[in-house]
Amino acid sequence: MNLAHMSELLILENVLVPSSMIANTHGFGGTRVADCVHGDLVMRDGRAVALQPSAGTAEAAHLITPRLTECHVHLDKCHTISRMEGVGGDLAAAIEAQHRDRALWTEDDLRQRAERGLQELITAGCGVVRSHLDWSPDPATGMAPLAWHVLRELAADYKDRISLELAPLVDTTELIDPTRAKALRKEIANGGGALGVFVFNQPNRREAIRAAVRVAEKFGLALDFHVDEGLHSGLDGLEMIADILIETGFQGSVLCGHACSLINVSGDPLDALIEKIARSGLTVASLPTSNLYLQGRRTGTPDRRGITRIQELRDAGVPVVVGTDNVRDAFCPLGRHDPRKSLEIAALAAHLDPPFGDYLPMITTEAQKALGHSPTTVDGAVIEDLLIFDAASTSDWLTGTTAPKPLTDILTGDLT
Repeated sequence: MNLAHMSELLILENVLVPSSMIANTHGFGGTRVADCVHGDLVMRDGRAVALQPSAGTAEAAHLITPRLTECHVHLDKCHTISRMEGVGGDLAAAIEAQHRDRALWTEDDLRQRAERGLQELITAGCGVVRSHLDWSPDPATGMAPLAWHVLRELAADYKDRISLELAPLVDTTELIDPTRAKALRKEIANGGGALGVFVFNQPNRREAIRAAVRVAEKFGLALDFHVDEGLHSGLDGLEMIADILIETGFQGSVLCGHACSLINVSGDPLDALIEKIARSGLTVASLPTSNLYLQGRRTGTPDRRGITRIQELRDAGVPVVVGTDNVRDAFCPLGRHDPRKSLEIAALAAHLDPPFGDYLPMITTEAQKALGHSPTTVDGAVIEDLLIFDAASTSDWLTGTTAPKPLTDILTGDLT
């Protein structure tokens, strides 16, 4: 690969750009190759402005994308599995095992583990990440949990390398108790985070969802729900959220993770529910690793997939994104912090067929919008926001094991 200098221009020869990563496909140029366009990337004044025809005849071996966005992880819990014994089971068992592990959570322990996860995300090419953290205030002082302070410090320490957003994950009881809700919303608003809420089968869940929307409206917060994380019947939190968003006209960003029980609905009822979800403006986050591991547990091999209806939602125009969720803890004992790997697993679990470039927005542009950010496409992006992968196709890109490099590394001679 050669980098040619032409006055104020930089030209990176012979690269591929997925068509889904270009806002103005007609104006950007390039030659169509499957679900990508090929050419020499023209950069002017520090921005990617066009693809011009490539003079060479060699097949492109590098692919350009924006930095990835990780919409849902748990940096407070990650990398704890090695100190747990006899872990394995459903969601309730994972919650209990992780609760027992909290006795070992010191400031040093939290920082070491969370920093390891953050470094993995940086290596994977992430520019933005949202981490949930369990919100269990100290019962004696009522102060915010230790993980909140540690992760906020990490966010400040790494702000020049990655944007770490925090979403305290609260139970519905925290929101309907006026005293506790007041302390919670003040702390979150000061920290600039999103409000995360665990919605399962609690009797007060509708009231709590309304309270969450009121808090988010007042303080300008994003909403991020863990909702319907199970395959048994009676989980209707996603529909409740959609109803309340439509009723209130809430305009902030709303991300709903898991939604596993949507797989129980089919036919006309599914169509009606998805139509309502589409009208509400929310985004659904599929979290395949933890859901595949925890859901559908019976004796022997599971025969149900713990994954939401990705294809049906997308076909109806509902934005769907993919998150990594838990990494090497009681909820998922394997894995690594890498949105590309998570998308690969989602493609296998949900039968997402090629071309795989169609799904790249689920960990880039759509994921950015789901977190309340303006999407970054290759055309017009500053060089610092672009990555280069060793890949000759989007299939290569999705299954690749080599880490991407920032495009800026070309300018310092680090690309080989």
